[in-house]
Amino acid sequence: MRGSETVPEPAVRGDGCLVVALRLPVRIVVLVLVVPVRIVWDALVVCGRFVYDRALRPVGRAFAWVGRGIGAVLRFLGKAVFVWPWVGLWRYVLKPLGLGLLWLGHLLLVVPAVWVYRWVLTPLGRGLAWLGRVLVVAPARWLYARVLTPLGHGIAWLARGIGAGAAWVLRGVWWVLRGVGLGVWWVVRGVGIAVGTLLRWIFVVPVVALWRWVLAPVGRGIALVAREIGDALGHAWRIAGHVSRAVWGFFVRLFRWTVVEPVRWVYRTLLTPVGHAVRDALWRPVARGARAVGRAGRQALDAVRESARQARADVRRLLFGASREQEAVTRGTGARREPASGEARTLERKVRRETPPPTRG
Repeated sequence: MRGSETVPEPAVRGDGCLVVALRLPVRIVVLVLVVPVRIVWDALVVCGRFVYDRALRPVGRAFAWVGRGIGAVLRFLGKAVFVWPWVGLWRYVLKPLGLGLLWLGHLLLVVPAVWVYRWVLTPLGRGLAWLGRVLVVAPARWLYARVLTPLGHGIAWLARGIGAGAAWVLRGVWWVLRGVGLGVWWVVRGVGIAVGTLLRWIFVVPVVALWRWVLAPVGRGIALVAREIGDALGHAWRIAGHVSRAVWGFFVRLFRWTVVEPVRWVYRTLLTPVGHAVRDALWRPVARGARAVGRAGRQALDAVRESARQARADVRRLLFGASREQEAVTRGTGARREPASGEARTLERKVRRETPPPTRG
């Protein structure tokens, strides 16, 4: 940054005064137009990230999990319906059948064919080869060595003589044609140079002048304006980013100072002590009392249930008499079931003995 401040931008880039004078208003206008767009863009980016992290990603993971489950089920069903039956058919039906057919084919076709080739075709082929060498190859060799070779040498000597004469004739014709071709070439070259010069001055020179003195300066001006607008957009976007961060940072700090900090202070200073006090003074004693009442109620219900059971047994014994099993049990255990003290066993004494003392809250 310091190096860029010490060296002016026009001196570095080699721009003129017009470019420098045009650059500042362009950048100001672009900055005014870009700052709201950058602020809205940063807000949309934050909202998009929040929606993506809190909604789209969990939903996508859920859909992916469901898709994996459905894919696993479909793969299992596909294997069970399409793969495993064909594998079983191939492994237990087609493969043994194919091996059996292969063995049968080898036994019925390959073994006889090998025997015929070894003991019939091979001797027959060797005999035909010997007969061919005797009847065809030996006469052909004699004919080639004694007849065709001398005849070919004579034809070659005759062809060399004819070729030498034809080459001498063609060399003379070549010199004549070469002289005529050089003359025609110089004439055509002169005409081409004249036509090319005329076309150059009629078409090329005006086009080059138009490009050099009109189109190129206009193009450089348009490129300069486009470059300045691009640089202005880049600088404005970066400056707008700083402005956007400052604006949203101010709103965040304002929200924290006006909403978050008061709520945190109220929760920490008021609600937490009040909640602890209510919990210690009200909820815990009420919970202990409710537990004690529940235990006492359960014990009372057990005592009432036991009393009702004894009353039904007494009524049944008075009306129908005791059964033989009950009399045997009573006679066998009567001494042990009598109370140790002189007091009679009553329902009130039994309930008082079985009911535990109430617990203190």
